Amino acid sequence: MNDWKKFTIDGNATVKQALSQLDALGKVGAVLFAVDGSGLLLGSVTDGDIRRGFLGGASLTDPLGKVLHSPCRSLGRDQQTGPEMEKLRRAQIRFVPLVAPGGRILDILDLQARATLPVEVILMAGGKGERLRPLTEEIPKPLLPIGEKPILEHNLDRLARYGFGEVHVSLHYKGQQIRDYFGDGSSRNLQIRYVEETEPLGTVGAVSLLGKLKQEHLLIMNADVLTDIDFADFYAAFLAADADMCVASTLYHVDVPYAVLEAGADNRVTALAEKPTYTYYSNAGIYLVKRSFLDLVPPQVHFDITDLMEKGLSCSKVIIHYPILGYWLDIGRLQDYQKAQQDIKHLKL
Repeated sequence: MNDWKKFTIDGNATVKQALSQLDALGKVGAVLFAVDGSGLLLGSVTDGDIRRGFLGGASLTDPLGKVLHSPCRSLGRDQQTGPEMEKLRRAQIRFVPLVAPGGRILDILDLQARATLPVEVILMAGGKGERLRPLTEEIPKPLLPIGEKPILEHNLDRLARYGFGEVHVSLHYKGQQIRDYFGDGSSRNLQIRYVEETEPLGTVGAVSLLGKLKQEHLLIMNADVLTDIDFADFYAAFLAADADMCVASTLYHVDVPYAVLEAGADNRVTALAEKPTYTYYSNAGIYLVKRSFLDLVPPQVHFDITDLMEKGLSCSKVIIHYPILGYWLDIGRLQDYQKAQQDIKHLKL
């Protein structure tokens, strides 16, 4: 949460000061977390805590400690998982501090967001979009409008609604236009950081420019994908499998307009399928990976996601796929772009 410090109060404050600060928060969430001078979590206080304090003889001029609920619920980085946060939601807890070892507050999580996932994100937005020419001659593909806003904006807004706070965006072709349009992301409750590819690094090579990740998991996503994927369910499936990589997939059907013969080694026909349809799972351009898996990405050289997958399989890494059951469209060709313009009228992203 970018503005989490408004939910904190000095542990030396008075009950009256706490009431005033709670009133300023309004219905957003009537809870404050008391901290000492080093930012260490001391406890929490709500309107209910103060009312109970008054019934017990506390006054407005008393120190906050008189009504403080201590210790209060908090989460460490290693506890910031979907199941752990679901327990807190079931206990009707909305705001919970994320703390470092020792108790210093790092963030305050809003559990009423559709999800608050401990995952960093990188959106790959450096491609030239050559198959979409002439549309991409003047502007980069991620800024092409789908309905009332650019492709990339649809994806950033959806990430923000799922509680992702920090998003990296890789740039190359006409990257300054993307920087100018989105800025630092604060207007959409995101923190956007940019990495610049001086030379095209492929579909995953830009990950090597990120440096050390803060989180154990990274979401990698093509910026030109339009989808309503459930990021929380995607992440839960990834955790449940304890995989090194989870690839979002989409169904792809191949219709054969002829009868297909099945034959043995002696050319004897064993079966006949009349105009069959074959179904395959195709790569949807959205991935979750463990931080350790990214050690396989060589630094600052052209490297595609398929190279990473093949390299991972060759050293027995666990790769699973997650079928997208909702909407998905890769906007790579003019006909895809035209379809997206029609589809967006009926989608709720």
